[in-house]
Amino acid sequence: MHFIKILNQELLNKPLDIEKEELIEMMAIHLQNQHSISPLCGKIWATLILEGKSTGLTFDYLVEKLQASKSSISTHLNFLLKTDKIYFSTIEGDRKKYFRAFPFSERFERLLKNMEFEKKLIEKIISYKCKEEVSDENKCALDNIKAYKSHLNEMEKITIKIINDLKQIELKNNN
Repeated sequence: MHFIKILNQELLNKPLDIEKEELIEMMAIHLQNQHSISPLCGKIWATLILEGKSTGLTFDYLVEKLQASKSSISTHLNFLLKTDKIYFSTIEGDRKKYFRAFPFSERFERLLKNMEFEKKLIEKIISYKCKEEVSDENKCALDNIKAYKSHLNEMEKITIKIINDLKQIELKNNN
């Protein structure tokens, strides 16, 4: 807790552009670790999340901003597009693509779908474990899996609530 207080105080005393760059770096590292992506992928995604305007950011902007080669930016943008981390739109009469990170509600909806699949998998594992030979080791494994299932059920409820809250906020901000 003390670290967070110091970090927040440090951020308050810095110019906004320096603070933004540090946040992009921190978020890039987080995304990199969380999603097993390359450092440049993390930086692109973090930049789109923190700097993304309603229209999005162009390829040229990302090349200039991140000081990376066009081929590197292109490769990583394509990866982020293929893995549904980002999307792009175009403006009529403008040949440029405008890249954006998906809204938080859509990211949480994907998380929810993964939870639903995992719950089905857990049910099958429980069913299988119940058929196995009764032993202390199997009972312990079954108890752990049931505890995890309970945790997943709670996380699902929380995730549904946050999706609904985020959609309301996004709807309000789009009007």
